[in-house]
This record gives sequence, structure tokens and C-alpha cells, in this order.
Amino acid sequence: CYMALATSNVEICNLALTKLGEDPITALTEDSKAGRLSNLHFARLRNVVLRSHTWNFAVKRASLAQSTVAPEYRFTAKYALPDDFLRIIDCNLLNDVSWKIEGKFLVCDADTVKIRYIAQIEDPGQFDELFIEALAARIASELAIPLADNVNLSDFMEQRYQRKLREARTADATEGNPEFLEASTWLDSRVDYNSPYPFEN
Repeated sequence: CYMALATSNVEICNLALTKLGEDPITALTEDSKAGRLSNLHFARLRNVVLRSHTWNFAVKRASLAQSTVAPEYRFTAKYALPDDFLRIIDCNLLNDVSWKIEGKFLVCDADTVKIRYIAQIEDPGQFDELFIEALAARIASELAIPLADNVNLSDFMEQRYQRKLREARTADATEGNPEFLEASTWLDSRVDYNSPYPFEN
């Protein structure tokens, strides 16, 4: 069963469940194994997939507010990141200005900081179709073992997820200045998402 466009979190979970041959759920609060697992993993995996690529629908810009408390050492200023911040794409600081993401702050030696970042988008009505397909595959990969006891299906869905990310990068190439997009793709390629500090510069 294929959904061309999901409009709710439940529909996205059902898209994943149907890929596993499971019955759909009616709500994330449904008291069934599929419902409980979907509810447990959905928000976390949504954020994982959002962080995995510079999805155009999730890109925001912000001028950061400087904290009244300076870093203990090395840097002279720190700036609060937006509440919906998931990962940085780029900022206005020059290459010779050192900066790091530390917790909920960006620390640096600059008087002003503006960033472009990936935001935590919770409204599924804003999701891109490629994102929906990627998220459904990622959820299916996570649930394949506890629901279907099928390692091969889990691996297949993980491969499908990676393929959807590649498709998204190709689509991005037609939706902006190529030189600007290359910078974002380069950051995507150098980020180690297993690192506790993936966006240190």
C-alpha cells in the first residue's frame, strides 16, 4: 500500500508498517505492539532523519542573541541557539574565526552571529515527500526486528532510507544556486553523526 503524501504522524507510521506487512494503527496512543513501538520511536527518528540532510523545508535562519555570561576560557562570547535547533548548516563567521557548538550555545570570538540551520519541524504538513519516504523507511528499519523478527528486512529498509537521502540531494541540486548548494552538501559529507560533537569547527 503506497501513500503519495502523508498528512499526519500516524499516516507516516502506517506507511512504515505496511512496508513490513503489518496492520495499520489508528493512533500513536493505540494499545497494540505496533502502536506502542511507533509511539516510542517516531519523534526520535523524525529528528534523526531531519539531521541527516539539509531538507529545504526544514531550513531556517536566525540572528543569535548573545548571552550575558561569557565562556570560561578560550572564547569571548556565546550565543543561545534557537529552541528548535537540530543542526547548523552555515553561519556568517569568516573562515579565520573559530567557533564551536557547545550544548545549546554557539561559542566564538565575534560580536554578531547569524546562522542557517535545520529546525525541528513537528508539523507533518510541512514535510517534503522525499522526507516522508525516507522517514517511513527509517522507521520500518527500526521496527522490522521487534515486529517482524526480520533482520534482512531491516537491512533492506536501511538501504532504502539511504537511497532516499541520495534522491533528496539530487533534488536539492535543482532548487538553488549550485555553488551555495555544494557548500551544504560538503557539510553533509563531513559530519560524523556518531560523534558527540558532530558540528565542531
